[in-house]
Amino acid sequence: MTSDIVPAIPAGTLCAAAQPSLTSRDGELLLRPWAGDDAAVLLAAYQDPAMQRWFVRRLQTHEDALMWIATWEREWQRESSAHWAIARADDGAVVGRVALRRMELLHGLAECAYWVLPHARGKGIAPRSLVTLADWAFDEAGFHRLELMHSDRNEASCRVAAKAGFAGEGIRRSALRHADGWHDMHQHARVQGDA
Repeated sequence: MTSDIVPAIPAGTLCAAAQPSLTSRDGELLLRPWAGDDAAVLLAAYQDPAMQRWFVRRLQTHEDALMWIATWEREWQRESSAHWAIARADDGAVVGRVALRRMELLHGLAECAYWVLPHARGKGIAPRSLVTLADWAFDEAGFHRLELMHSDRNEASCRVAAKAGFAGEGIRRSALRHADGWHDMHQHARVQGDA
């Protein structure tokens, strides 16, 4: 099937190279592709009660974490999503995750996702990582619009979105089911050219 519009990001553009590592503006954080050695950190993250409150997916075993990392590698090759481990630049310790999910290259659209490990929360890691990801997505990859969505009950995630320049666009009523039932979801976005 053909399209009347030129793709914002031509198919094959991203996967033509290895997924890049990205450095935050302040040089303190390194966003890098996940590796098999990170499986234990990933598994531990999903045992955190706060994570279990906001995320519906569960990791039960080390093998599950390894399979998830392998899936993320394949998704980069398919140009359907991209996932980065957030590491401290000084010692390489993984402190979180940031991702572009549901990448739609024709329209240059993707959905952002993020989390930070409990011991690293409250230090601005999530917003700095989100800004780093957005800089790359707009300036190098060619995306036009980045969206993110979080439960209207997740005030911390709302603060992250605002600090990273993602404007609130409204509420999607009863849009996502969590373990405790249906949640309204706040919709945020940044568009190419936003300050």
